[in-house]
Amino acid sequence: MTSLWRWLLGAVRGVVAAGRRRSGAFSDLWRRSLQLRVVVSTLALGSAVIFVLGMVLQNQITERLLGTKEEAAIAQTRNAVQIAERELAGTRDSDPIRDRLNSAINKLTSSSPDQSAAGPAGAFEPVLVNDAPYIAPSDVKFAGPYENVPQSLRDFVLSSPNRTVSQIYTVERNGERNTYLIVGVPVATTSAALRLYMLYPLAAEQRTIDVVQSTLVVGGLVLLLLLAGITNLVTRQVVLPVRRAARAAERFADGELGERMVVAGEDDVARLAESYNEMAASIERQIRQLEDFGQLQRRFTSDVSHELRTPLTTVRMAADVLHASRAQFPAGLARSTELLVDELDRFESLLGDLLEISRLDAGVEELVAEYTDLRAIVRRAVESVRVIARNAGSEIVLNLPEDEATAEVESRRVERILRNLLANAIDHGEGKPVELTMVIEGNAVAVTVRDHGVGLRTGEADLVFNRFWRADPSRNRHTGGTGLGLAISLEDARLHGGGLDAWGEPGEGACFRLTLPIEQDVEYEDSPLPLPPVDARPMTQPAPLPLSVPEEAYP
Repeated sequence: MTSLWRWLLGAVRGVVAAGRRRSGAFSDLWRRSLQLRVVVSTLALGSAVIFVLGMVLQNQITERLLGTKEEAAIAQTRNAVQIAERELAGTRDSDPIRDRLNSAINKLTSSSPDQSAAGPAGAFEPVLVNDAPYIAPSDVKFAGPYENVPQSLRDFVLSSPNRTVSQIYTVERNGERNTYLIVGVPVATTSAALRLYMLYPLAAEQRTIDVVQSTLVVGGLVLLLLLAGITNLVTRQVVLPVRRAARAAERFADGELGERMVVAGEDDVARLAESYNEMAASIERQIRQLEDFGQLQRRFTSDVSHELRTPLTTVRMAADVLHASRAQFPAGLARSTELLVDELDRFESLLGDLLEISRLDAGVEELVAEYTDLRAIVRRAVESVRVIARNAGSEIVLNLPEDEATAEVESRRVERILRNLLANAIDHGEGKPVELTMVIEGNAVAVTVRDHGVGLRTGEADLVFNRFWRADPSRNRHTGGTGLGLAISLEDARLHGGGLDAWGEPGEGACFRLTLPIEQDVEYEDSPLPLPPVDARPMTQPAPLPLSVPEEAYP
């Protein structure tokens, strides 16, 4: 029994899941298809209009049929009353009342031309009854199917002796339900209180109403189908050009700048196509101009960088000679030679960064990736900035995993990214510790470099990767950076298929997060490390990071 219930529960869950999937598919189709929304909306509104019109037509036809039937039935009943009064007028009081009623009924049914119980109102069944308020129910005498006359109609006829009353009533005979129009009227006699009821079957009218209903239903369905087809055809004439325009725009966005729409006719759609073509042509011209300008700018940067190499080499040789002989110079001149060598170092770094950024812009850089333990890369990057950190008074704290953090990367580029991030953190850390944390999880590895210095103001996190941008140009720098380090780092991260993000708050420091895929061409979903960092979240206590090795401090 338990297994049966489990099977039923599993079947119900399967049906619910299938229903949700289909509902989700229909919802997606509903959101994406303008044609479907227009057709369904038109069908819904058309169904409502057709239903209202069908109900109005059916009510009008039914009322007209029943009204005509009632008028003819009342007229025929009044004629029957006259026949019954004449028939009962010549009887004696000593005659049995039931025989008198049967005789009158026979006269009524034999008065039609074809000797059948029918007249202008159609077939009928007469009922004569000797009834009055003062007569006990057991003493009532009648002729005809008196039991088919409803009690409500009897009471109304007894309370209105001078009125003709009609009512539609359904009775059950031999297991079948039959609907009648019953007309009741008093019969004027001198000897007894008599009432005449005429039962007119409504079978013919019911058949007519059924035919009308079926006709309206079939006609409504056919009309809905025609309306759906017409709406689909009309909507298609509008939607197809829009879809063609959307496809052309998608191909244009994908880089096919020569994509254009076909202009046919002079209607609104043709004007739309002409406007789109003009817009595409204008955008293509501007893109071509920007591409030419970008190529010219990259060529100029590359050429200038290369051309400056030769005079820079000459100046470097002369500066080195002067610097080597600075002990023989006066103090002011010796200091000048030292400044000259420092600026030449910075100039060489700037030329190298310009060449690198020009190659990245040109898209000629290729990633030479191999599986490497990222912990070794981190230690090399830390070692390269150790002297700078010592001069600034900052301590570099490493939080590295115990096991190998192997990923498919190009060591040179990743080391350059980490070196730039560490140097930037030291410059803005104001002598406070700089924390480097690495976590590998899933398909990604993340490295954060956290400082506790001046931080970043609102909106500056999106500007730090701009070329030559500085938060505060008046600050003293320890590394003498060129202003291109973070921009090159961002391009290196993108070249790996990863990302580089920044966060900062005034007075709370800044945090840069590098996220790289473990394997190339394998996308990752989320970065293993959060940003903002855990210790920067308000109203929460930072949880200690799970360290697998003791913290390493580089003074």
